[in-house]
Amino acid sequence: MTTKLMKNNEVLSKCAVSKSTMYRLIRKGEFPAPVSLTGCRAVAWRADEIETWISNRRKVRLEAKSEG
Repeated sequence: MTTKLMKNNEVLSKCAVSKSTMYRLIRKGEFPAPVSLTGCRAVAWRADEIETWISNRRKVRLEAKSEG
């Protein structure tokens, strides 16, 4: 099974966060870490991890609304 990888701009667009926010969340362990692409300095993110992160954010938002 092949895992789809997403480049930086695609992740930023899909998650609607700034680059600095994304890297701050990575440092805090609150966002999926990128994977290094072999043979170059580029990195990418696993699409399934990004989708899971987005789903979890939606759940947290909905729970906060129902409590408030």
